[in-house]
Amino acid sequence: MAKKADKPKRPKAELPRGFHDTFGEEVLERDRMLSRIAEVYRMHGFDPLETPAIETVESLGKFLPDVDRPMGGVFGFQDDDESWVALRYDMTAPLARVAAQYRQDLPSPYRRYAMGPVWRNEKPGPGRFRQFFQCDADTVGTSTVVADAEICGMLADALQAAGIARDDFVIRINNRKVLNGILEEAGLQGDDEDVRRGIALRAIDKLDRLGEGGVRALLGEGRKDESGDFTTGAKLAEGQIDLLMGFVSAGREDGTATCARLRELVGASEQGIEGVQELETIAEFLDSQGYRAPLAVIDPSVVRGLAYYTGPVYEAELTFDIIDDKGEKRQFGSVAGGGRYDDLVMRFTGQRTPATGVSIGVDRLLAALRARGNATEKKAQGPVVILALERDQMSVYQTIANELRNDGIRAEVYMGGGTNLGKQLKYADKRHAPAAVIIGSQERESGMAQIKDLVLGTQLASEIESNEEWKSQPAQQEIQRSQILAIIRAILDRQSTP
Repeated sequence: MAKKADKPKRPKAELPRGFHDTFGEEVLERDRMLSRIAEVYRMHGFDPLETPAIETVESLGKFLPDVDRPMGGVFGFQDDDESWVALRYDMTAPLARVAAQYRQDLPSPYRRYAMGPVWRNEKPGPGRFRQFFQCDADTVGTSTVVADAEICGMLADALQAAGIARDDFVIRINNRKVLNGILEEAGLQGDDEDVRRGIALRAIDKLDRLGEGGVRALLGEGRKDESGDFTTGAKLAEGQIDLLMGFVSAGREDGTATCARLRELVGASEQGIEGVQELETIAEFLDSQGYRAPLAVIDPSVVRGLAYYTGPVYEAELTFDIIDDKGEKRQFGSVAGGGRYDDLVMRFTGQRTPATGVSIGVDRLLAALRARGNATEKKAQGPVVILALERDQMSVYQTIANELRNDGIRAEVYMGGGTNLGKQLKYADKRHAPAAVIIGSQERESGMAQIKDLVLGTQLASEIESNEEWKSQPAQQEIQRSQILAIIRAILDRQSTP
């Protein structure tokens, strides 16, 4: 007896770990929000830029938080010419490549915004995905910190355009030059301290999430998280830790007092003093343009984990409370951040090219809008569905669909198999169709059509007990074929009225 052939192994219909699908209304919701933000950027004179999802590894550089591992944190692979490429992990590294590659053609300063997905090969977690959307705006080619202040003000405008109330967020601003002055005082300057300095920067950047105790642990020997994973610390001495923690807690009642305290901490460090002066300039500009405290504040606890920042850094933090997955009240936290990176383009050109910019975490901002009730969570309205009850009448059905489309109404003809009425109505329900057009043989011969208001029908269904009542209910009506457009328009207008 012949041996039965093994059945082919079917692949599992599942996503890779750390990724997610986005459907219907979520996609439209994101597009609407991004279009409002883009309009703010355009009004400030920024132009759109699109770059490929893939860059050479050399172009991307080693500016991810995982600086200890070559290729750490990126999705990389070898091309057929044996060169290494990787999916972009942010929008800034590709911009640096563009600024260098087209430097003879671009205006200087060059102001651009970019929107799209980025990828990070990091440990996924609740709300932390390996692919996510970013929305960036950058100015390349100017060293004045007024450009940093302008980005901060524009960020405030963009958040309000997206739907976040002015009282629900704060722009927190610091300067890496001040921190470098503190690191100098702590004995952490110099190439031989790159690793410990990088760990320290990332530790301080997590102050809002881990608290003082967690940051102190990461500045010291290390920290074990709730899952049991251990993160090696910077192994600083107690005095060094105290100095750094004193820096992040240097915030005072206003910008003037905070800058005065920072001047005390940086001591004689020229870089530290320069950073304090830049913060004073930014605060003065923002105040003159109406972005004064509490909307924009000087906050020494803002560090930003990426290694390429060279001057001012800033974050947008939402200040309202939400209920987390554990049922506990907490603030929503940061939805955007950025800063000055004057050395990034120099990797390509050898010449210092000043630049500054901000990145909005699109998914987090959308989640915030939903938390505040400022985003639509209901299903998106689908197209009007023209049922196909007679297969030889498809051209008639398509003509009706085109008439609706020509009047600006979404419409489609049912393209599934069979002519069963119930099956096609179930399809229309799954499509969240506002209405269905029914023309069977009887309607065709009499020049009539049946129109079902599916939204009203759903509302009335629980109140109807007999077939006679169903036929007579106002959600279904028989009309002249020539009235289809007018009746559908009336139904849509009624459904759009609160």
